[in-house]
Amino acid sequence: MFWKSPTEGKYDLIEGYFPPGSQTPLHRHTRYSEQLYVLEGEFTVWADENKVVLKAGETFLIPPGTAHAIGVLSDKPARGLMVASPSAFARLIAEVGTQNENEIPDMELAQRISAEIGDEILGSPDDLPSK
Repeated sequence: MFWKSPTEGKYDLIEGYFPPGSQTPLHRHTRYSEQLYVLEGEFTVWADENKVVLKAGETFLIPPGTAHAIGVLSDKPARGLMVASPSAFARLIAEVGTQNENEIPDMELAQRISAEIGDEILGSPDDLPSK
């Protein structure tokens, strides 16, 4: 993960692993864009009225203010690179992220840091911006 110092705050570069069936809550970033590049597997992205299935080698840009969720609906895990610009999101991952898929993150801390970096949680993983 690269953020702040190596990139002078211009962007974050984060590699993420997502087990089958995992999904983010519906949310939006008010201060930065998010771009997902798929390294392995398949991601489903719901962004405003769009639903896009991305495979290895494909990318999707989520502009600031866009309601979105990202999930792995297949029976195989997925791995991707996420670029957030300007830098902000890596702080949340560094302070709240877990290395173990069975470990439960500190949601109170996640909500506090999310608010500080301008992220808004809009619903649970079951609340999608489009079907």
